[in-house]
Amino acid sequence: MDAMTNDPAVRGAAPLVLERLTKVFNRPAVDGLDLTIRPGELYALLGPNGAGKTTTLRMVAGLLKPTSGSISVFGVDAVANPRAAKQMIAWLPDEPLLYDKLTPLEYLEFVSALWGVPGDVAAKRAEDLLKWLDLWNHRGDRCETFSRGMKQKAVLAGALIHDPKLMILDEPLTGLDASVARQVKDLLQERTRSGYSVILTTHILDVAERMADRIGIIQHGKLLAEGTLGELRSRAGSGGAGSLEDVFLQLVAEPEHV
Repeated sequence: MDAMTNDPAVRGAAPLVLERLTKVFNRPAVDGLDLTIRPGELYALLGPNGAGKTTTLRMVAGLLKPTSGSISVFGVDAVANPRAAKQMIAWLPDEPLLYDKLTPLEYLEFVSALWGVPGDVAAKRAEDLLKWLDLWNHRGDRCETFSRGMKQKAVLAGALIHDPKLMILDEPLTGLDASVARQVKDLLQERTRSGYSVILTTHILDVAERMADRIGIIQHGKLLAEGTLGELRSRAGSGGAGSLEDVFLQLVAEPEHV
């Protein structure tokens, strides 16, 4: 995979900074959220259903406009300059969306052209990604014939074809079998080891417990608690013990946060 950019506008800036981020529908779905993702970090954003996790990620990805607050992606104002911010972002929704009549190679050629990736660079990245994700032998098959797991991997390849520095994933492991889920987890860990950053949501708490450098727990659109698992255990009064599931359930049940 390509090395991190040398662009001085990106080098040294936090991958993601949210300040007082708010989104109001009939009520606040996200309510004054402050959050920072560090370079090379895998950050898990957890919360009950309806807590505001997906709404937050959709605002970061540029799919929803915030009611108020700011989003900075490597120092770029993502609200004022969404195109520049999106060049540095990979967005993977919980449901894989593909052009079913295309093959994986055709799909990646199409997506890379949208991003303006030079043809020779795109071809090399497409080959590397499809081999990495065990799709190379299916490069000529139409995506409509793929299983959900294969579609998820093809969409992941499409999200990475422009070499984004920040990955945003909404429930990336939902519906995947164990072998495909392991491939996705290995890919995410390899990306962060290479200095890229990942923010994801998941309801599979043991995945967050094993993989995340830091964990944020959101409830009613607000950040309830944040830190390493050890720090969250201390916050919950677990005495350095207890699973993330135990800590999560204890924190979201605290009366003062309900």
